[in-house]
Amino acid sequence: MTEGTWIDVGSAEELKATPVRPIVVGRHKLALTCKDGTFGAISGVCNHAGGPLGEGTLDGEFVVCPWHYYKFHFRTGAGEPGYEADRVPSHEVKVEGGRVLVHTEVKTKRGRLPHAPHPLERKIEPHGGPPRVLGISTTVMDEAHPRYSTSEALLQVAIDHARETLGLETRLIRLGGLKFRACEGFYSKSARACTWPCSITQMDPEDQLDQVYEGLVHWADVILIATPIRWGAASSLYYKMVERMNCVQNQITTHNKVLMRDKAAAFLITGGQDNVQAVAGQMLGFFAEIGCVFPPFPFVAHSRGWSAEDMERNVVIVRESEELRAGTRALVERAVEMARRLMETRMCAVSIERGGRKAHAPRDRGATPQSPGNP
Repeated sequence: MTEGTWIDVGSAEELKATPVRPIVVGRHKLALTCKDGTFGAISGVCNHAGGPLGEGTLDGEFVVCPWHYYKFHFRTGAGEPGYEADRVPSHEVKVEGGRVLVHTEVKTKRGRLPHAPHPLERKIEPHGGPPRVLGISTTVMDEAHPRYSTSEALLQVAIDHARETLGLETRLIRLGGLKFRACEGFYSKSARACTWPCSITQMDPEDQLDQVYEGLVHWADVILIATPIRWGAASSLYYKMVERMNCVQNQITTHNKVLMRDKAAAFLITGGQDNVQAVAGQMLGFFAEIGCVFPPFPFVAHSRGWSAEDMERNVVIVRESEELRAGTRALVERAVEMARRLMETRMCAVSIERGGRKAHAPRDRGATPQSPGNP
C-alpha cells in the first residue's frame, strides 16, 4: 500500500470515546470501531438488508446492526461464530501521531452464505377454482379456562356456512393459539428496515405469524376478521397482528409491490360497550391500505351499549340470536360474491398508481441508492 491511499479520519483520543461511528472514506461508507483502544473499520452496509452498521452498537468484539441485529467482527468484518463466512468488507487502520488513518482500499471482501428464500417470498399465483375463505379470530382468553367468545362464535357460523352450504374450502386461525412476537418497530428506524416477510419471521423459526402471512397473502380470497370490542377498541391481539402486517403494506411504500390483490375482506365485531363505528372504521382503513376490497355492508356488529353493563346477558343474546347468525351468513355470501367478481375480472392485476405521501418509494434527493451488495 502507498501512503497516498491513507485517509486521516480524526484524532485517536477523540475517536476512541465512541465504540462505533459512521464515516466515509473515499467512495466507501464505513463503520469505524474502537474496542479497548484498538481501532477497526468495516463496511457500513449490512449484508442482510443494507442496514447502517456505523449506527450500530458494539457487543463484545462484534458490531450489531441497528436494523435487525446481525453481527460482524469489529476489525475483520467476519460474521458471528458459526457464520464467519457471512462477512462484510474490512479496511486497514493505523494510528500515527495521534491520528487515525484508514486505507481507501478494501482489505477483505464481502462474503455471503447461501440462504434459501423464505417460503413466503415465493411468487403469488392465482389458484383458480372457487374462492377460499380464511377466518381469523382475535379474541384473547386463557386456553386452560376457555370462555364463550361472541365474536369467535359468529366467525364459526361464517366458516361453517362457507364450508357446508357454499361448498368452499375454509381455514380458521385463532390468534390466541399462536405464539408470535410483537412488532419491534424496525419501520421506525427506516422504511427499508421493514422487510417482506417480516424480519422477525425470517429470523425466528418459532414465530407463528407466518401462518397468518401465508393465509392472507398466498391462500385466501375472502378474509373474515372477528374481534371483540375491548374498552372501545378492537382486541389487543388484533392490533398485535396488524402491527406485524405493516410489512405487507410497506412493500407498496418502498417497492411498489402489492402483495394482496383481488381479496374481499369483511368483519365481525361484538362487545359489551358501544364503539362499533370506530372499531369498524379502523379495520376498514387498515385492510383497504393493504389492498383489500369490501362487499356492500362489510361488517356485522353487536353491542349492548353503555346502558347495559350485563355481560352475562350479552352472551345469552348472541347465543340465542338467529338474527345475528342470519346476518353473518349473509355477510359471508356478500364477501364470497365480491371475491368471485374480483377473481373473474382481476380488477387489481393492473399497475396501481398512488398519489399522496406514499405514492413512491422514498429516496434521498441527489443520492444514489446503494445496494446491500456493494462493498
